[in-house]
Amino acid sequence: MQSFSGSVTGVTRLLALAHRFEKLIRDGEVRDYADLARLGHVTRARLTQIMNLLNLAPDIQEEILFLPAVTAGKDPIRERQMRPIMAEPDWQKQRRMWQRVHHSGFGSGFSFNRVTSD
Repeated sequence: MQSFSGSVTGVTRLLALAHRFEKLIRDGEVRDYADLARLGHVTRARLTQIMNLLNLAPDIQEEILFLPAVTAGKDPIRERQMRPIMAEPDWQKQRRMWQRVHHSGFGSGFSFNRVTSD
């Protein structure tokens, strides 16, 4: 059995949402990003920002999806911080940039709680 305390980080939630949106388009359930934006009541620009998370190297995406839950304080890593990394097409450069963001975020006075198996 798994126990969970805290909340999933916003960037984790947005990345999972981007994967879900991509599947909706791929499966033909929605036509394009404009349809998704209308359905989600967000601008196309905001939807593009969210979908750009899919431009991250697969290992970075995995790390984001498995970030520990935040139990106190603000999210240590925000989508806005990820934008320069998402704009970089070279995955090796992304990884170096990610390490700087990742390590700087984890020293900012918040608490994490990992999902545990009992």
